[in-house]
Amino acid sequence: MTLSVSLRHAFPGFSLDVAFEAPKGVTALFGRSGSGKTTVVNAVAGLLRPDAGRIVLDETVLLDSARQVFLPPHRRRLGYVFQEGRLFPHLTVSQNLRYAQWFAPAKRRRDFDRVVELLGLGSLLDRRPLYLSGGEKQRVAIGRALLSAPSMLLMDEPLAALDTARKAEILPWLERLRDETHLPILYVSHSLPEVARLATTVVLLDGGRILRTGPVTELLSDPDVAPALGIRDAGSLLTARIAAQEPDGLTRLDSPAGPLWLPKIARPDGATVRVRIAAQDVMLARTRPMEISALNVLPVTISAIRTDQSASALIQLSAGGDHILARITRRSLTVLQLAEGDRLFAVIKSVSVADESVGLTGP
Repeated sequence: MTLSVSLRHAFPGFSLDVAFEAPKGVTALFGRSGSGKTTVVNAVAGLLRPDAGRIVLDETVLLDSARQVFLPPHRRRLGYVFQEGRLFPHLTVSQNLRYAQWFAPAKRRRDFDRVVELLGLGSLLDRRPLYLSGGEKQRVAIGRALLSAPSMLLMDEPLAALDTARKAEILPWLERLRDETHLPILYVSHSLPEVARLATTVVLLDGGRILRTGPVTELLSDPDVAPALGIRDAGSLLTARIAAQEPDGLTRLDSPAGPLWLPKIARPDGATVRVRIAAQDVMLARTRPMEISALNVLPVTISAIRTDQSASALIQLSAGGDHILARITRRSLTVLQLAEGDRLFAVIKSVSVADESVGLTGP
């Protein structure tokens, strides 16, 4: 199922002009506050009627301004999850969920028990929203959206109001949602680690325009895109397979770049995961370092070097078919006399990869 979007809309002091295709999986609309992300998702939902545009979900035309077609929100069969759960406070969790199911077409209804199991809601069914944590409320809101039998989910910064602990609690459930329902998701966020964990495709917005679109692994490892994503958050994704749980509490991963050792990952052997490695946590060496505490030393080749007016440089490294970004000082670049094509060793401390930076791969 593919979403095709082409929109133009003007607000006082701001104009939106975008066009993109969202394939199956999670398409993340990423950008700074005020870049137009929520405007796009509201137009897709039918909550905003743009000045001009065309939106098509598979073969269903949701909007075509040239033909004066505007499908009202209730006929678009889209599930919308907002920043806040927006649950009915006087109803229990079970009643909130079944309320949505009542309005779903009988032939499209999802199994209630399956959704409850998918999102881990079984122990919450008799509670009212007042007695739920922020993460629990969002899981119920997602369940309610699923039970409305949507053709697609729209999620507008669903984790923005949660603290770090609650985000860590809900991210695995969002991974399950992505991987087990196979429902396309348009996901708004300004959190790069969140996008790296969940997205399959990224649409990068700035000032109402699209800077780039593409697979998440490709965009995150592109040094030319890093300034728009945020230099301090620059990083890359490696896909790896869990090879073994070591007796000293480490997990060994097999990746195209070579073996990696990380703090224990609670996944079964053979599971495939995506690992986000921050560019600032990658050190470079001309020769293989000896007698150092860092466990991960990967042979790499420089594929691109980018500098700007700051004191740092971004180095794109080819590692067994994957790409890794390293952020070093311009002084180090000069001292090491680095050039494209040079063969080096990338050094990554095991403890520098946070638990929230490891997630399941997408579909």
